[in-house]
Amino acid sequence: MERDAGLNAQRELSLCDRELENVSAQVEALLQRQHELLERREQLRQCISQDARCPRSDWQTEFAWDSKSLALLRETFGLREYRPNQREVINATMTGRDVLCLLPSGGGKSLCYQLPALLETGKVSLVVSPLLSLIQDQVLALDALGIPALALTSLTPKEEVPGVYQRMDQDTALRLIYATPERVVSAKRFLSKLEKLHKEGRLARIAVDEAHCCSQWGNDFRPDYKKLGVLKQLFPEVPIIALTATATERVRTDLCSILRLSGCETFQSSVDRPNLFYEVLPKPVAAEDAAGALVAWVHQHFPVGESGIVYCLTRKDTEALAAELCQKGLPSAHYHADMDPSERMRVHYDWTQGKIQVIVATIAFGMGINKSNVRFVAHHSLSKSLENYYQESGRAGRDGAPARCVLFYRFSDVLRQAALVCMEPRWEAHLLGMTTYASDAATCRHALLCRHFGEPPPACSAGCDCCARGGAAGVQRRDVTAAARDACAALAALPAAEKRATLAQLLKAWRSKSGARAGRAESPDMCERIIAQLTHDGHLQLDFGFTAYATNCYLKCTPRASLLLQGQKEVWLELVNQPPGSAAAEAKGSSQGGTRVSRASRAPKRARQGAGNAKRPAQAAAASNEVVDLSSDDDFE
Repeated sequence: MERDAGLNAQRELSLCDRELENVSAQVEALLQRQHELLERREQLRQCISQDARCPRSDWQTEFAWDSKSLALLRETFGLREYRPNQREVINATMTGRDVLCLLPSGGGKSLCYQLPALLETGKVSLVVSPLLSLIQDQVLALDALGIPALALTSLTPKEEVPGVYQRMDQDTALRLIYATPERVVSAKRFLSKLEKLHKEGRLARIAVDEAHCCSQWGNDFRPDYKKLGVLKQLFPEVPIIALTATATERVRTDLCSILRLSGCETFQSSVDRPNLFYEVLPKPVAAEDAAGALVAWVHQHFPVGESGIVYCLTRKDTEALAAELCQKGLPSAHYHADMDPSERMRVHYDWTQGKIQVIVATIAFGMGINKSNVRFVAHHSLSKSLENYYQESGRAGRDGAPARCVLFYRFSDVLRQAALVCMEPRWEAHLLGMTTYASDAATCRHALLCRHFGEPPPACSAGCDCCARGGAAGVQRRDVTAAARDACAALAALPAAEKRATLAQLLKAWRSKSGARAGRAESPDMCERIIAQLTHDGHLQLDFGFTAYATNCYLKCTPRASLLLQGQKEVWLELVNQPPGSAAAEAKGSSQGGTRVSRASRAPKRARQGAGNAKRPAQAAAASNEVVDLSSDDDFE
């Protein structure tokens, strides 16, 4: 009997524990629902309050400030007419509505907060921007137009900071204050000055530029941007205008939640830039050859004096490439965040004034540059995402005139970029989108960009290299299964326990493997392209090793590779058709399906020698895609 009682008590205890677990789960779910309802209630209250203060309107109708606004547009900014959605955005923010403004690069986002700042006498607009070069450029441009503006960033000398705060207090002519998000959320004195402006009724609006940085789903997530919701908490009646060129639907929802933009007006223009011609060209292995290919491309398409930007991956790359371009007769200068501020400002100014034709920069330069007559943007290295590439290439042709955007691409740059971004959220998806764009030889590049941002593709208009050669008709498919199988077999046969290798090590093992005739029959460039296709198809994956000084990027087989080795999978390449008799058609191999790359056959030999030379670690690392001292080069504060 006692035993039965003990068993019954044990069963009842188990039932109690399970019921308590169920109740705890229900409580947690109810608390979560309570939090969601409270948040939604607050959003609805803000929306009702905003509608009461600032009723919705037809933003294309007439407003009291229309004539003054048009006069400022023409006389101060030197523009004849508004670009799409600019007038509507200005009208909405002038009535006090919160606004989400989605305009393409070159769509005139800065005018949407600069012009309203001039319409309200005695008031100030705060502009939050993540990019020092953008702030510097816009303050210089406003100063040239006679518009009082100031900036408070990490570049502001300490001895000048008290003067900046004094101007915020006393200068009633001040129209715009630029600051980085770090300054806004971390500098208590700056926030106190904003509160004083607000109490005096002088804080007209807050513009959050590059607003996609708020979202962890965005391509340039910045932790301090996520804290900017405090602005709506401190100044609930001050309208916020959030501006970006690159935001998917998920990013838009996220940034509106973070900035507390309930019931905001949304204005969106197409991301397509029909005046830009996009193309992808093979990037030679040797640095000198890569510089030569860039100079040849510039001389082919642009006369002396037409300005351009060349983006590089690292600070060292900018310095080396700028020196090479100058040596080859292309007036250039480098620009990166590690330069002395005065020297950086000088280079920026000289390029803006046309004294330098090409500025060779890290990726942050130019995001918002007001120079409208940039005729070309060249990427010497791969961007980390398609959003970044769209923004960076969008610096070209902001005046609406034809311009060109070229990406010099090879697979080894993917591995360099991966080693830099492998710690960032969603880096794989971002980099995959970029490599898909770079390696697609048949699809309209305008269509690829539009689809990425959730827009229907535009009509084909020969605005890119793919359409110019006839789309899919200009591409042939080639079966490279035998060579691809040799590559996977060479990687699987490595003696190391991890069965992984850098690109250079894999090429060496593959092309020296006995029986790998299919691999040795291909050119070194074609072998690299086959490895790229294996990675894209999922037969190979990236793997990383970390040391105190470097992040090393390796390749290793996936379970899918076994299906290839067993003959159950095929690997195909899309190769660009070349006109009969052309030099490219006569070349034996290429990184872009037949395009001749000068001295390419000698470069892999140098790379293999570097990879095996323990006495020269820097050269060995470069040849094997090990990243040495490649810290982030964004021109951020």
